[in-house]
Amino acid sequence: MQLSVNEAIKIVLITFICSIILVPFVKKIAEYVGAVDIPNKRKVHKDLIPRLGGLSIFLSFLLGYILFARQSIEMISILIGSFIIILTGIIDDIKSLPPRYKFSGQLLAALIVVLYGGISLNEVSAFGFYIRFTPLVGNIITVFIILGCINSINLIDGLDGLAAGIGSIYFLTIGIIAFVLGQNTGLDISLTFIMLGATLGFLVHNFYPAKIFMGDSGSMFLGFIISVIALLGFKNVTFTSFVVPLLILAVPILDTSFAIIRRLLKHEKISTPDREHLHHQFLNKKISHRTTVIIIYIIDAMFAFASIIYVLKDSMIGQIMYGILFIIVLWLVLGTNIISERKVLKKLLKKFKRCK
Repeated sequence: MQLSVNEAIKIVLITFICSIILVPFVKKIAEYVGAVDIPNKRKVHKDLIPRLGGLSIFLSFLLGYILFARQSIEMISILIGSFIIILTGIIDDIKSLPPRYKFSGQLLAALIVVLYGGISLNEVSAFGFYIRFTPLVGNIITVFIILGCINSINLIDGLDGLAAGIGSIYFLTIGIIAFVLGQNTGLDISLTFIMLGATLGFLVHNFYPAKIFMGDSGSMFLGFIISVIALLGFKNVTFTSFVVPLLILAVPILDTSFAIIRRLLKHEKISTPDREHLHHQFLNKKISHRTTVIIIYIIDAMFAFASIIYVLKDSMIGQIMYGILFIIVLWLVLGTNIISERKVLKKLLKKFKRCK
């Protein structure tokens, strides 16, 4: 069934209102069960803030599914995976789980989507290249993509409204591309507008100064659904390339990559939390909380706009825009300590010269 513009707006409005209404109730639940974010030297906020806000996004998502999504094996696998992700996140929001338990929940959810739902990446076409994978390799890559998206959104969720805003930009961009291409019939498009409304509704309460955080329950669920929509969109030929929807997430993906490099250079575990992410770097330069979030919104929106140009207008212009944006981000990074402190980098360079 083809989704009309009016139907898309209806989906967004219903899930948006549902999410707005649910947040105050979820906030009381979070306070009752002790799911609150306690300030420490790594945190930006100074007061106790309820988390568990992801539950309002998830419940709005469920309402949207009941009203607007058709049942299928793919959808059932997504629901099962979502329940596992949200349950893992809720437990972690109440009492912090060791990283291995969180990862186990993420992995189980990803495997259910791939092995039971049959959602798998078998081929990639991007920027003139075409690669076809064997079923086993395709399944492994798909699991890595799901895990990567979950943890990218989880890591970028460090400031009020940041993860929810980036997620909203992603869903809106996919919706625009789908309608312009006339590919607005698949499950991915229904989920896109369901999630757009649910996330925007939560953002009303979460933008600076936040009254509630989405917590790991929200950031992991958001990352999970983002990855699933990207995979479904590719499978249903919603996009000319699978890579394009992921490039909309360039900011969280780059931030996660820098975090991994930074921790490896410091000989720390990849899961070790720190205060060196992209948003922290802006704050360290005395940029206000609200302005930092808006700057990252703008950067992410520019990547989204480049994706729209690449798919709908001119792929060459889109590639040039991607290149310019990556150079801008790298220029910003080189002026910060996001990868490592300057002293550490100088020592590494000296060692590298000696090895030569």
